[in-house]
Amino acid sequence: MRWIARLGQLLKGPLPGPEAQREAFPDAPDRVARCEPGARPAAVLVLFYPRPRRWCFLLEKRPENLPVHRGQIGLPGGAQKPCDPSPEATALREAAEELGLDPLAVEVLGRLSPVYIPASGFVVTPVVGWQPHPPLLRPNGREVARVLEVSTRALLDPGRFRLETWTLHGRPQRVGCFRFGGETVWGATAMILCELRALLRQRSSRSAFCNFR
Repeated sequence: MRWIARLGQLLKGPLPGPEAQREAFPDAPDRVARCEPGARPAAVLVLFYPRPRRWCFLLEKRPENLPVHRGQIGLPGGAQKPCDPSPEATALREAAEELGLDPLAVEVLGRLSPVYIPASGFVVTPVVGWQPHPPLLRPNGREVARVLEVSTRALLDPGRFRLETWTLHGRPQRVGCFRFGGETVWGATAMILCELRALLRQRSSRSAFCNFR
């Protein structure tokens, strides 16, 4: 499909990287550039699939009883294990464990820029893939409280992203966040989505990635 081919080409070229990620933390540029020694590798999956007249990807809400990132919205994924030969293997394994996705149905297109998460000490590699039909989901209730389906049209809608002033680490900061399905997406996931949004805008009109082709 032309949409997927175009996305694959963009992922093979120069990525928007930290410049786009900084939209999520404009007052804390060190948050983007920083990566502490000994950071643990992790990966998440941005899985695109078609719905009638639109392309979509999945987000998940973490349960409130988790030790870190409780109640937050994120992409399926987790820590790399010794059995994982690559970030792609980690992202697909975790997506299968959390959502019941079939790894064999996913074609990997490439990666976005890594993101460091200070709260958990992970450096996360976002893996981008697609499958030609909507996935059959079997969410693991211990890890997933809610699944959100987001269209590329919503991701590229300027009204879904806004800067808010939050108190973080004892001082006010502007935080860039997305609003999908009544939920607020911020932090590392917002950084990843900011870069993805910038990539979809790159070398194309906005409508090219909003419309199903």
